[in-house]
Amino acid sequence: MPPLLHPALPLLLGATLTFRALRRALCRLPLPVHVRADPLRTWRWHNLLVSFAHSIVSGIWALLCVWQTPNMLVEIETAWSLSGYLLVCFSAGYFIHDTVDIVASGQTRASWEYLVHHIMAMGAFFSGIFWSSFVGGGVLTLLVEVSNIFLTIRMMMKINNAQDHLLYQVNKYVNLVMYFLFRLAPQAYLTHFFLRYVSQRTLGTFLLGILLMLDVMIIIYFSRLLRSDFCPERVPKKQHKDKFLTE
Repeated sequence: MPPLLHPALPLLLGATLTFRALRRALCRLPLPVHVRADPLRTWRWHNLLVSFAHSIVSGIWALLCVWQTPNMLVEIETAWSLSGYLLVCFSAGYFIHDTVDIVASGQTRASWEYLVHHIMAMGAFFSGIFWSSFVGGGVLTLLVEVSNIFLTIRMMMKINNAQDHLLYQVNKYVNLVMYFLFRLAPQAYLTHFFLRYVSQRTLGTFLLGILLMLDVMIIIYFSRLLRSDFCPERVPKKQHKDKFLTE
């Protein structure tokens, strides 16, 4: 069925509007002192609150999908479940919302890396949504959201200038472990699968290209994470001031 007539469109629209409504509701919450005085930090705080909510829901949901349908771990192309399909639609809606939020807020230049990531993620998810292929792969990629829970906590504490807080010190080690378990490991597994089994197929080649670009981004982010949290003396002072949005 052509995408313009696809029944998944109401799901995507509903998910996108849900995140929009969530953002409006979260904007009513009180802001930390270090955040409310800066419009940019205020916008980023609200943006991260929505991201945090998405990570909690999607991360737990992805784990449940794998537990309910374990063949997603091996039948990445053909494994399918209603729960997994709805999860992919739900997360695609989040990426659509966040892309619109970044552009509408005038943060395109400062957050271009996020936009590139979102466009690639949506391109991959749409293959599962509109062609019902690689839904299992989409669910496995969303295991990264478990890691994003702790990564978002880290970024929110940095925006609030709370790097010296005990919670930040504990979280940076938990975040490192989760980064390995739920970001690097699934990404390496998926890359191995696509290189070995589906790289010669039309859709598989397209998804492999996206996956390899995401691999590069993940390695860059990981190097920034290590440098910022474990080798802060090697980070230029200007970056301490200007890179809180991405590091």
